[in-house]
Amino acid sequence: MAYLRFSVRLFFLVIWLIIGLLIVSLSFPWLKKNTRETIVRYWSYYLMKMTGVHIQQEGKPILDAPVMLVANHVSWIDIFIINSQRATSFIAKAEIRQWPVIGWLVGAVGTIFIQRGSKSDVVTINASMKAHFDQNTCIGLFPEGTTSDGLSILHMYSGLLEGAMNARVPIQPVALLFYYQQQRSGRVAFIGEQTLLANMWVLLSSKDVGVTVRFLPPVTKAGEEVLITRQELIEQIREILLKEVSVE
Repeated sequence: MAYLRFSVRLFFLVIWLIIGLLIVSLSFPWLKKNTRETIVRYWSYYLMKMTGVHIQQEGKPILDAPVMLVANHVSWIDIFIINSQRATSFIAKAEIRQWPVIGWLVGAVGTIFIQRGSKSDVVTINASMKAHFDQNTCIGLFPEGTTSDGLSILHMYSGLLEGAMNARVPIQPVALLFYYQQQRSGRVAFIGEQTLLANMWVLLSSKDVGVTVRFLPPVTKAGEEVLITRQELIEQIREILLKEVSVE
């Protein structure tokens, strides 16, 4: 049964990815920003439906203003899960750009790639964030820098908060809580030495996978100067997310 489930989902996933590639390459250059974002949101929502992942939203994302969403990082599908709630330009590790199809697709819809450990990239991206926020863009950040099993929070890096702090936009924590057969689980986490193909097998062959996307109150306010340091702010965010995702 698992092989049949995997085969059917993979078939529809490939078709949907091809449709996404055609939409992005043929129509995105001519569409208005709001239209592009609507397409990204619905396309991402149905992509997750095809993988068998049931999404439940709790809380409300900021929809009508620039914002930085700061989330814990569990899987390659995190980007699409959050995009299904609000179209978001993510800051992601440069390796993702090399992934077949998915890398090109996430790049085409506005993902900002960064070299892991590159201080010059951090400075450049922080400096360019104001231009993104001036266009009412939502920027997404996974400050752990890598994926975890989703049942705890790794160390978080503060460097890329600076652009949002300088632009004085709200910074909103987002907790991603993954479930398998209605129990909190790290089953579909993309961690360790697992390959993308192996993780896709686990995800697409599994039954009853769900994720709760919990939008939490922003830790900064629009237009207000942040009076604590970057490090203090990231520690505050980590503490908030740790409380949400931890399993006792």
